[in-house]
Amino acid sequence: MIYFKLPFDEALHSVDKEAHKNAVNFYSYNSLTQVNFNGNIIKVDQEEFNTATITGESLINDNTRFTAETKEEYCNTLQQLIHVIKENDLPKLVYSRRKIFKDFNIIDYKDSFNNLCQSYPNAFRYLFNDGENAWMGAFSEVLGKFNKATHEFETMALAGTLPVLEEWSEKEIEEQKPVTSYIQNILKNYSVQIEQSQTYDHISGNIKHLRTDFKTIIKPEDLDRIIKDLHPTPAVCGIPKDFCNENIRKYEKFPREFYAGYIKVETEESVLYFVNLRCARLYKDSVHIFVGGGITAQSNPEKEWIETELKSEAILKNLVIS
Repeated sequence: MIYFKLPFDEALHSVDKEAHKNAVNFYSYNSLTQVNFNGNIIKVDQEEFNTATITGESLINDNTRFTAETKEEYCNTLQQLIHVIKENDLPKLVYSRRKIFKDFNIIDYKDSFNNLCQSYPNAFRYLFNDGENAWMGAFSEVLGKFNKATHEFETMALAGTLPVLEEWSEKEIEEQKPVTSYIQNILKNYSVQIEQSQTYDHISGNIKHLRTDFKTIIKPEDLDRIIKDLHPTPAVCGIPKDFCNENIRKYEKFPREFYAGYIKVETEESVLYFVNLRCARLYKDSVHIFVGGGITAQSNPEKEWIETELKSEAILKNLVIS
């Protein structure tokens, strides 16, 4: 079962399983695991969906035995990471955690998904359960968008996080710069003419990010290679990629699974790739909410904790609980 809505589009979609062609594919952060929904993308009647019952009763139990990091554990780990960043003169390293929510009897995931769709109209919003994995999420970062007719490729550099009403500081501005440079350098390998926008505010619910857009023309046969080069971007990993990944494995308490991976959606006209950030893994008896942030030499562990708490609200505040 999968339901999804595209950014700025309130039409509800699913996959009919009647064809073998690609429709929607979820890739884990390390690209080693995939969940595929093959078939034709179809529209679903919203009223019909609203009468459906989708609760945690059909999900598997949480047998992970994971316990979430405390604030103290998180801040201590960040102090160690900041030391690594300074010692190695890193522009940025992304650290994530899980917030594990168990304080409920039943969650109505149909109504929760509807809430998520209303809260984040500019995001790719989804709910799926393949029998083993059940996830829900909404995030507006485009890893890639390819027009099959014109061969135009679009992507964005998205980094830095603050509550909507706060002013940008040097920390967030410096955090976004290497993401922009990283994407520029990759696109130069595939195209000589690259359009780049000014950096501007990108609103996502109760928080904002710094965003720079890119457009270029590429060869269709280069599409998969560009996506592999772009992922994971510094916005979800850090720079340099290999060194940061090594430290992510060393310091993060949990595997990322599909968090910070990407989602591929192929329509007749285009191939779309979305970063899977504001998301949660769903179990019968718990919800694992994944949140993270870009850590720099100027980072304050206390503020980073608050930032991840704000990000967790994207899922938590939309859950319909009984």
